[in-house]
Amino acid sequence: MTKGSNQGRSGPVHPTGQLPLPIFPGPRFAELDFREAPSNADACAWLRRTGDWPNHQLAVWGEAGRGKTHLLHIWAARTGADLWSGADLTGLPDLPAAGIALDDANAVADETALIHLLNASAEAHLPLLLAARLPPSRWPVRLPDLASRLRAMTAVEIGAPDDALLRALLARLLADRQLRLPTTVHDWLLSRLPRTAAALAEAVARLDAMSLDVHRGITVRLARDVLTDLLGPPADEISGTTLPPSRDNSPLL
Repeated sequence: MTKGSNQGRSGPVHPTGQLPLPIFPGPRFAELDFREAPSNADACAWLRRTGDWPNHQLAVWGEAGRGKTHLLHIWAARTGADLWSGADLTGLPDLPAAGIALDDANAVADETALIHLLNASAEAHLPLLLAARLPPSRWPVRLPDLASRLRAMTAVEIGAPDDALLRALLARLLADRQLRLPTTVHDWLLSRLPRTAAALAEAVARLDAMSLDVHRGITVRLARDVLTDLLGPPADEISGTTLPPSRDNSPLL
């Protein structure tokens, strides 16, 4: 039986008490899976103009779940750059040929290694793309020279997703799991869940597990039961507005 085929079934829910663990692929970082929106437009524009980066360096920053890692993968695939993790940067690493995309750059514990990377990549005219939750000027570094370099770096923020981007992201997450939801549930999720990709992904994973366990379509009541700890107040209680209605042909992320 495919998901969504039993949405009309009625009767009490008798959960087994243990949710199954569905098989689900990890994050997808292909360019085709990324959707440009006003919140990330500035970052996307900068990533298309690597040659214009001051000192060949750029930082993108924003809260978790806003697409920083995805953008790093896209840029690395375009340019042939290496993907590095800030937590793993130590010592004086050899520079790759094409460039470096450093994720979680503010997690670098070895400040000497970071300032060496900044200096060496600039001297080699090697593009260096950093990503972090805060702009480099606000990283709590101790070395004065490093602090000065970070304050001078061009940094572009990835803002909070707008309603259209959230709706498209939810649609893609549901499609990935072949999970069909009534429009009422879809709209209710968007009005009550935190406005982050991580919250949407967690909610869809829970709803998918629940649908496999109870063998029924997901209703607002079931969704509320399984997502209680994630929910916030309705959107109209926060902003005085509601989300626009969904469109059947809206593009997926």
